Amino acid sequence: MAIPTVRDGWGLESDTTPSEFSSMVYGVKFKFVSGSPGYVGDLFILQGDALTDAPPMVFRRGVKGELIVL
Repeated sequence: MAIPTVRDGWGLESDTTPSEFSSMVYGVKFKFVSGSPGYVGDLFILQGDALTDAPPMVFRRGVKGELIVL
């Protein structure tokens, strides 16, 4: 997994594949448009397969297309 925050949040090894990760997480992608001047673009939310006190992880695209943890 390329994003250290995701790796750390799920306790993954650096060689964990996306297909292995998909068995333990739910993800959604929105085409987000802010109601006021602000962000317009992809918005991603990841939630583990068990509901805990930990909030879902939210990401958006940066200026260069990179994922930014919010």
